Amino acid sequence: MTIAELQEDRVVEGVYAVRMKRKLRTKSGAPYLALELVDPTGRVEARVWNDVELLDGRFAEGDAVRVLARVEKFRDRLQLDVRSLESADVDPQTLTPALRRDRDELGGFLDFLVAELTHPGLRATVEAVLGDRDLASFPATPEDHHSYAGGLLEHTVGVATLARETAQLHPRLRGDLLLSAAIVHDVGRTLELGPGPAFSSTAEGRLLGHVHLGLRLIEERSEGLNAAQLAELLHCVAVHHDARGARTAEAAVLYHANQLDAVAATRKVD
Repeated sequence: MTIAELQEDRVVEGVYAVRMKRKLRTKSGAPYLALELVDPTGRVEARVWNDVELLDGRFAEGDAVRVLARVEKFRDRLQLDVRSLESADVDPQTLTPALRRDRDELGGFLDFLVAELTHPGLRATVEAVLGDRDLASFPATPEDHHSYAGGLLEHTVGVATLARETAQLHPRLRGDLLLSAAIVHDVGRTLELGPGPAFSSTAEGRLLGHVHLGLRLIEERSEGLNAAQLAELLHCVAVHHDARGARTAEAAVLYHANQLDAVAATRKVD
């Protein structure tokens, strides 16, 4: 049974990937496993209360597992009470939650946005930065918004589209700078995160984070920009999570476009 099909008070069997695995203890000191399981339709938390030591040795974070469990509700969310669990001979990458939109269509629209850049140096920089980065394989965030394979591509197109439209509404903005920054603002995620389904942080990612890694990548591939132009682009990317840090209109607009796309993708719709 897929995660999207889970219903409370049912015993289910399914094959899922282990996105997160933690060995914890109850207040009384008994060990248990806290898991997050995923498949292409979504994600669900799971708990292993019995035979913890035995089952713990059967799988690792990132593995595919076959699970027999009872579906319960905890704090208004479905959760699996695992009765048995064993390794499954399935490629875990095929169980990674994926975007519902067409990847080729999103990729084509990203190409269109890059082609909209008229500044030679900015366009060359953006093309060089994106050259070997596969946005369609990563989430925009591992836990929050667009947290599935391809989410990074979807979020990038969303933020860049908002930036482009804003620049058209407000011609005083430097449109090429804003659009370039929007396209590359989260490219550091491709260096911060490992492959799905776990999307665990790389060694560099854990220490430096996606913003720093993105800035470094941009600097390495910005031969067509002079020092002032590069500083403007780096500033926009550096503060896209920091409204107070924005020193230019373009940086402030990028911050709000990033926030707007994240809220639109996650806020509950009644």
